Amino acid sequence: MPRVLSCIQPSGAVHLGNYLGALRNWVLGQHEADAFHGIVDLHAMVSVQEPGVIGAQTIELAAVLFAVGLDPDVATVFVQSHVPEHARLSWLMECTVSYGELSRMTQFKDKTAKGGTDFVPAGLFTYPALQAADILLYDTDHVPVGDDQRQHVEITRDIAVRFNQRYGAEVFRLPDAVVPKAGARVMDLQEPTSKMSKSNSAETGIIYLSDPPATVAKKFKRAVTDSENSVRYDRAAKPGVSNLLDILAACGGGDPAALAGDFTQYGPLKAAAADAVVATLEPIQARYRELMDDRAELSRLLRVGAHKAEVVASETYRRATEAVGFLPPG
Repeated sequence: MPRVLSCIQPSGAVHLGNYLGALRNWVLGQHEADAFHGIVDLHAMVSVQEPGVIGAQTIELAAVLFAVGLDPDVATVFVQSHVPEHARLSWLMECTVSYGELSRMTQFKDKTAKGGTDFVPAGLFTYPALQAADILLYDTDHVPVGDDQRQHVEITRDIAVRFNQRYGAEVFRLPDAVVPKAGARVMDLQEPTSKMSKSNSAETGIIYLSDPPATVAKKFKRAVTDSENSVRYDRAAKPGVSNLLDILAACGGGDPAALAGDFTQYGPLKAAAADAVVATLEPIQARYRELMDDRAELSRLLRVGAHKAEVVASETYRRATEAVGFLPPG
């Protein structure tokens, strides 16, 4: 069974696009592979510096991951900072990758080009070294990524090859970037030509997993459509209507093009999409509340995941330090 690693930053509330586009596939995939899912709180430090925020968002995200259906007895769900080998191996990765390689990473160039702040953390530059440590620690076979993240897997492979050659040992397994199973494509309700995203969208265009039914209904009622008032599935010509049909199909079942034939007006389509989303979110929200009300259980689940991750990570780190030739602790 291949080992798959997918990680997520604790960077705020999870929305419907995150769930239908990725997290729901994580739940299905946990039975098809040896799945490791890390909440990468160390990575979040490059964008969040206020005290207490990362910890609060980490526990909320953990509750979401278990609430959507990740099974701690099947998948390994852990917090990155709870496994100290991530930070320790990251230094070895920084000493194996070159300044030139890091400076060519698209993510660093894009974020620094946007400006907007006088403070650019060095961690933004060395981010790929920590990400390489994340991947290599677990003898990962497959890393599901979109095109924007493929470069990170490529540099991870380059680092692993160089380390193995430099120290004369096959310490690290070379991971492969794989295209994840296609999840539902969820667009912003107010800007249906753009993906639903916390960074690019207005609040009224985003459905959060925590939104109560009345809020969900209100947001769908105000969803942008067009002036035709004819329901048909055409992403290019009718992005708003097509987005509603995609969401309805993802949550309620069926084919979006076929579902279009069930409606002659936008109002009933919006209401149906809202009802389907509410029905999808209801059990998730109930489980989320249970977990947030029982922090001891939530902490226990994370300890289980950290222990499982630590067993694998510590062995990989041991191999790496042994290959380098560090003096073992007495």
